[in-house]
Amino acid sequence: MFTGLVQHLGKITSITQEPPGVRLAVHAGPLSHGVHVGDSICTNGCCLSVIHINGETLEFQLGPETLHRTNFGTRKVQDRVNLEKSMTLQDRLDGHLVTGHIDGLGLLKDRIEEHDWVTCRFACPKPLLTQIAAKGSVAVDGVSLTVVDVDDSSFSVALIPHTLAQTTLGELNLEGSVNLETDLVSKYVCRWMEART
Repeated sequence: MFTGLVQHLGKITSITQEPPGVRLAVHAGPLSHGVHVGDSICTNGCCLSVIHINGETLEFQLGPETLHRTNFGTRKVQDRVNLEKSMTLQDRLDGHLVTGHIDGLGLLKDRIEEHDWVTCRFACPKPLLTQIAAKGSVAVDGVSLTVVDVDDSSFSVALIPHTLAQTTLGELNLEGSVNLETDLVSKYVCRWMEART
């Protein structure tokens, strides 16, 4: 489990084909200290297991399902990624409960800049919108955010200067894809409602 609070901006150093998947190497800087093989690292919102450590570089294996469901299929060497270590039971929950299991992709459709703040509107599949509520939580590329509003095809979030500076969301361009994870409680409520009908 994770909180959606990004601890470090890593950089992809290599992407090696390992059919049917790939091996991803990420320079994780100080976040790599104390990490062991087998640990889970939330990488752009996706829970990935460390398979090799070389200094401050962490390596992961991504299978076809991960490449299909996330935006890792379009990531390139030198791209930056949001990184977070998994929680311990002693940690404060300052963000929200994030599993690192991506529900789908969103596309940035609008970006409104107001001084140092930015409001972003993301389009996403309709089934995901039923699990997103105004003033609720959503993880966008692993960043815990509060939803401003939701309509029939999209939702919006307001990004403060700190989030813009400390995560990849500050450099996201229009039509850029993001990994989305809806709120865990919303998933269970929606599933319960489906089962009742």
